[in-house]
Amino acid sequence: MAKDLKKLDEVTIRFAGDSGDGMQLTGSQFTTTTALLGNDLSTLPDYPAEIRAPAGTLFGVSGFQIHFGSKEISTPGDACDVLVAMNPAALKVNLRSLRDGGIIIANRDGFNDKNLKLAGYEINPLDDGSLDKFQLHSVDITKLTTIAIQDLNLTTKIVERSKNFFSLGMMYWMYSRPIESSVKWIQEKFKKNPEIVEANIRVLKAGYNYGETTEIFHARYEVRAADLYPGRYRSITGNEATAWGLLAASAKSGLDLFLGSYPITPASEILHELSHHKNFRVKTFQAEDEIAGITSAIGASYGGAIGVTTTSGPGLALKTEAMGLAVMLELPLVIVNVQRGGPSTGLPTKTEQADLLQAVHGRNSEAPIPVLAACTPAGCFDAAYDAVRIALKYMTPVILLSDGYLANGAEPWLIPDVKSLQDIDVKFRTDPKNFFPYSRDEKTLARPWAIPGTPGLEHRIGGLEKEHITGNVSYDADNHEFMVNLRQQKVDGIANDLPLAKTEGDDKGDLLVVGWGGTYGAIKTAVEKKRKEGKSVSHLHLKYINPFQKNIGDILKNFKYILVPELNLGQLSQLLQAKYLIPVRKLNKVQGLPFKANEIEAKIDEILK
Repeated sequence: MAKDLKKLDEVTIRFAGDSGDGMQLTGSQFTTTTALLGNDLSTLPDYPAEIRAPAGTLFGVSGFQIHFGSKEISTPGDACDVLVAMNPAALKVNLRSLRDGGIIIANRDGFNDKNLKLAGYEINPLDDGSLDKFQLHSVDITKLTTIAIQDLNLTTKIVERSKNFFSLGMMYWMYSRPIESSVKWIQEKFKKNPEIVEANIRVLKAGYNYGETTEIFHARYEVRAADLYPGRYRSITGNEATAWGLLAASAKSGLDLFLGSYPITPASEILHELSHHKNFRVKTFQAEDEIAGITSAIGASYGGAIGVTTTSGPGLALKTEAMGLAVMLELPLVIVNVQRGGPSTGLPTKTEQADLLQAVHGRNSEAPIPVLAACTPAGCFDAAYDAVRIALKYMTPVILLSDGYLANGAEPWLIPDVKSLQDIDVKFRTDPKNFFPYSRDEKTLARPWAIPGTPGLEHRIGGLEKEHITGNVSYDADNHEFMVNLRQQKVDGIANDLPLAKTEGDDKGDLLVVGWGGTYGAIKTAVEKKRKEGKSVSHLHLKYINPFQKNIGDILKNFKYILVPELNLGQLSQLLQAKYLIPVRKLNKVQGLPFKANEIEAKIDEILK
């Protein structure tokens, strides 16, 4: 049968199955191919916290959602157009995410009695008519995979693990994607196992050919390339972008980069990525705990390197005392916190924004630390680069906030021209004449960076209070108060070095939606839609939380209402109300999931009524 070719502006697909079904790999391959075709895209990996969750159970479902199109894409999509479900649990968990009339590709072989029972189905949903409002395509994926490679005499386990490539092949056919990039990836990934290479390529092609030859699909779709800003792009995740931003800052400053960290979800990939780049003067140290991770980084900074430590919320709590030490020492240090659902172990594989107050205030005594927040996966590069620049210029620890959604999500990244990156000038103190370890630069209030071993620059460090200028241990009451105020003044002064904030939309009006971190895409999409409807609404997204940019107060006063959507119970709202004494409307969500644009749209409509 001839297949109709329909053109679409955007599509959202969700791959779902057991954590061992390879859904993350399937989604990432589809993402890479889609990026190569020039579509704009945004992804949302969603995987269980359990390392080996029981197969077929609801809490063992792993999913990967990709939203791609020929126009600008800012979110992973509010509702799916296609759901690929490898078993009943995957269907049950994700069906609510599928729009009415959407397409279901179900692996019929996975809907056996055992799996149906584990998922809580008494009757097979593929047969009982409960899915009639969707376009259901029941495909014997496991059986067809087995037939495609039966002559290779592979184990049942290997055959089972190959079936994800069948579903990938079907989606490549359905959305007019070439298979060549995945074939090349398979050949490189499994080059030491020729039989695995042959099996996966066969299954991939079998899935593609199935779409072409079967009569159950009457149409295929085409999504043309997006009209992106000219330049060289690649697909990148937030954690990769963070790692590369740190690398770029190291290269630009001419300093070694030292990462001292303890593995923790969802920050571990930064450690993994940097460990591959020793040729860029990078040293990675997997410490025995969070405290050792940050204190080793402080030691590296004392020795003249860029000290970095990465963690998530529970680890940030453990690093608190050492962060206070870095404040007292006034040494450059970057602390990356990739936030996740809490408290305690909480939802370790899910996203949240609930560490903001911990980052701004979570230390004993008065211990001010600048706080930056990345807002897109690709934007993690710029945020990491800027965090290093500020830490070095002002001789201070800096906290960079990311989150699980940004860290694992992917989007096209316009690779910057190295010459366009802001300069990072580092000057070590080498002249012993008139040297005092706590003397100050007049503009930045930064103290000199004196490397151990430099003749004549011996000085005392430690957590005890320092005397102004000399750096000697001091218990004097007046000196302590002076130093506390001086350290605060230094951090406050960073605002003079920050670009003025700009709204997206009008600079005055009825409603301003203020966000920070990974809520950017959902807010942007919602505000743009409401502006097209003629609503007086604008968007302000904060990349600098401590200190705020100098004109934030003036911007807020230009709007009748302020709405702050956050994946917490209102932490930025508290900071804004405390500093600027203005009423703030809140929209809060703590489900381990990012905002959908329609959730913010509904709140905008409610306020403007």
